[in-house]
This record gives sequence, structure tokens and C-alpha cells, in this order.
Amino acid sequence: MIGYVTLGTSDLARAAVFYDAIAAELDTPRMMEFDGFIAWGKPGGGAGIGLTKPFDGNPASVGNGVMVALEAKDEAQVQRLYDIALANGGTSEGEPGPRGEGFYAGYFRDPDGNKLNAFVMG
Repeated sequence: MIGYVTLGTSDLARAAVFYDAIAAELDTPRMMEFDGFIAWGKPGGGAGIGLTKPFDGNPASVGNGVMVALEAKDEAQVQRLYDIALANGGTSEGEPGPRGEGFYAGYFRDPDGNKLNAFVMG
């Protein structure tokens, strides 16, 4: 249903470092890049993530209650993604661990304050 999610950034170069590191762990390359926009994903794969400076020229802002969830293959990858996020300018929103029966996740924000998580179910 969802093809991709686009997040705003005030510093595309800084944000690209963060998302390149996350995408490398998920084996998901950049699939599109042009003036002021970068997207990571795989054609025919799951939903991708795009980054851009806001079209209206105003500063990027974070959506209250908005979060992008990244599906990991196992709990170890959840931990790696969380660690990669923090090592690349992200901040913690909740260390990896069980969040109810059959759901394991770690929560973090990117350098612009967008909230993400890495999760595995089952």
C-alpha cells in the first residue's frame, strides 16, 4: 500500500550520512537522487524513504505523532540499526527491547528530529 515516505530535512548532506548508514544495514541502496532529493529503496521491494528540503522553502519540522518503522530481520539487527542511528547523529527514544507479546523494537530520532523505529514481529 505505501510506496515510500518522504521526510523533511534542513541539511540534506547531514541527513544523507544518517540514512546511508541505516540503508546499508538494511541492504537498501539509494534508488533515486536529484537536486535536493534522495530516496532509498528497491524497485519492486517494500516501501522506501525519501529526504528533501521542504518545497515551500520553510524550515523542516517534525510531525507530532509521526513515526517511520523499519522492519528488521531479527532482534540483533534491531540493535544494530539502533546503534547505527545513534552513531550517526541520531538520538534515543527507547532502547531496543520487547514491547508486548511478539513485538521487539528500538526507537530513535534522526538528526532533524524525525522519529523512527527498528522492529521485528513474532
